[in-house]
Amino acid sequence: MLAALAALFVRELRLAGRVGGGAAMGVVFFLTLVTLVPFAVGPDLQLLARIGPAILWIAALLATLLGLDRLFQGDADDGSLDLLRMSDAPLELVVLVKCLAHWTATSLPLVLATPLFGVMMNLDGTALVGVTLTLLVGTPALTLLAAIGAALTAGLRRGGLLMAILILPFTIPVLIFGVAAADAFSGGNVPFHVPMLVLVGLLMLSVAGAPFAAAAGLRLGSDS
Repeated sequence: MLAALAALFVRELRLAGRVGGGAAMGVVFFLTLVTLVPFAVGPDLQLLARIGPAILWIAALLATLLGLDRLFQGDADDGSLDLLRMSDAPLELVVLVKCLAHWTATSLPLVLATPLFGVMMNLDGTALVGVTLTLLVGTPALTLLAAIGAALTAGLRRGGLLMAILILPFTIPVLIFGVAAADAFSGGNVPFHVPMLVLVGLLMLSVAGAPFAAAAGLRLGSDS
């Protein structure tokens, strides 16, 4: 079973690189959004430094959702999803592996590029480390939560907008505590470990619950 899951992980990475540009599309979208903000806000460096962590988190959230509607839709269209459901591996593990592959191909490059993009927001070294660390913990939770919406809309054509509407409310806690932890790391009023522990807890809750919810959504779609 482990060999099959490893093969699935490699397959998903290859598909992510072929369909829609994979990591490149997410990084370009992330860069575009971060570049436009200084033009909209103006040349106030103190303001940019203050809102920088929030802008980077919002950009990471939107970039994470980019292409996630195809996480199960392609498999549903070509019949691969039926084969995955009938495989020896539990569907929950299949969902977890597909989410891990998507995060590796799309979100991990964003996390690695955050220090470079953070300089554009006038963030100092401490703030860059804080934002990068919180994104490293928070983006897997965003991917897992978005997978639930992707599973519910797998059988729909152009279900990306519906997926975003369904999932965005559930990502708000991750966004709030991610930004709070990044601000606290730079010397905010709240100790860093308080929002960071909540963020880690949200990640653990997502790992524990999202694969089961997404698998249930896929089974519900196959029965309808």
